[in-house]
Amino acid sequence: MSNIYWHLPGFCVHFYLNQVIIHMMKQYPDKFRDGYRVGSVYGTFPGAIWNGGRAVFGITSHGDMEKIIKTYNDLDVPVRFTWTNSLIEEKHLSDTYCNLIMETAGNHRTSSGATNQVLVNTPVLEEYLRKNYPDFEYISSTTKRLTFVEDVRKELEKDYYLVVLDYDLNHDEKALDELKPYADRIEILADEICFPNCRKRKEHYRDESLAQLRFEKGTVFDCPNKRTRPNFEVCKKRPAFITAEEVADYAKKWGYCNFKLVGRGLPQKMVIDSYIYYLVKDKYRDEMREKIEKQLAKLTGK
Repeated sequence: MSNIYWHLPGFCVHFYLNQVIIHMMKQYPDKFRDGYRVGSVYGTFPGAIWNGGRAVFGITSHGDMEKIIKTYNDLDVPVRFTWTNSLIEEKHLSDTYCNLIMETAGNHRTSSGATNQVLVNTPVLEEYLRKNYPDFEYISSTTKRLTFVEDVRKELEKDYYLVVLDYDLNHDEKALDELKPYADRIEILADEICFPNCRKRKEHYRDESLAQLRFEKGTVFDCPNKRTRPNFEVCKKRPAFITAEEVADYAKKWGYCNFKLVGRGLPQKMVIDSYIYYLVKDKYRDEMREKIEKQLAKLTGK
């Protein structure tokens, strides 16, 4: 089987966890599923107004930006920025902080020479980024809500490194068949916690974008999924969920080899559960969980 690439959440918020996972996969290859690789780590530095999907507040110093980006790139993993704020206008393009992030990331490449990446969904920001930062790989975001195969196909005909599939199509075999010729350029969100066909999803993305622009940390969106604290066992019961066994089928049957895991705004325990479930061979899950938690404790002092 060809390699399967996993795109992991929270390069900043889960900085230590992601390092541990990447190192463990290199150190104990026999305990992780065969052919699995980390394709990227995605997210944002706190406080960046171009960020979308999940609002993230705070600020990161330039020195810490350098350290975080270099750490991943030295491990041969690209850093991917979630520049998917759906409310970006021309007046936001000159933002000093966001441009500093791009300049910093543009000065680095992975140890094998790969460039860092950007997720996009608004034409005004994408045009600006491509013009000013042409060396990045550009990826079409699932926040565009492209739920018709023809729209996805048109997107794949554009100059995108990858297109992230809307998870409403995760189990649509007809759609997966029709998109098979493009399978190596499609990324699938395997463990989304929300429900398919949610009428509020685009509104929710807009609400998060507005919160990021206005730094409104206290806003609460009226979403059914926020009424209970998320956990991985509940996630596994969601209709869009793709099981660990199905991942191999998607690769073998259709050739899909890029899978994304959620987790930027989720508890670290849930993210660990997801990593263990998808990446580690069944019989080594308990052993690797213990190793991961011990190493995390060493790094964080907790």
